[in-house]
Amino acid sequence: MSGGSSPSFQKDPSVQKNKAESGSQPAVRVIKKYPNRRLYDTDTSSYITLAEVKTLVMDNELFVVRDAKTNDDLTRSILLQIILEEETAGVPIFTEQVLANIIRFYGHAMQDFMGAYLEKNVQIFMDLQHKMTEQSNGANPEAWKQFMNVQSPMMQGMMGTYLEQSRSAFNQMQEQMQKNSEQMLAALGLKR
Repeated sequence: MSGGSSPSFQKDPSVQKNKAESGSQPAVRVIKKYPNRRLYDTDTSSYITLAEVKTLVMDNELFVVRDAKTNDDLTRSILLQIILEEETAGVPIFTEQVLANIIRFYGHAMQDFMGAYLEKNVQIFMDLQHKMTEQSNGANPEAWKQFMNVQSPMMQGMMGTYLEQSRSAFNQMQEQMQKNSEQMLAALGLKR
């Protein structure tokens, strides 16, 4: 996205739909954040709430949040706000220990590796969840209970696949760290 205002995002939705159907990139919804903290959806020409932005995320809608004055990308900030609200509203995903450990990685040499590792693992887990949903489509409550039983062969297979993919992601991270260390030592004229 360029730094200026992009009129291409304010086209007729049917034009965007036809463009998306023709194989080119789907249109990215632009949400503007104003100084009064209000969010304006340029697609619907209306103000929206953080809950509605969460709905866009849940619906896999492509969007970007831009500062209305500076055009800075604020998408990460808004997503973090949604996570904060979810974490404080109900049963949190992150324990205090997990949050503390994540904080410890900021500014650490391992920060980039940890981010990539977490992203890959969350994607692997999302793929597993999608497969589980496909497998259980149309199942009655008793069948779903049996499916979710950790002892079931299908669940064991899926969890085994998840753990193997997670292990693979960790091994890739280790290999990349080793490669970077060797490059750094070579740059300093030191050999391992």
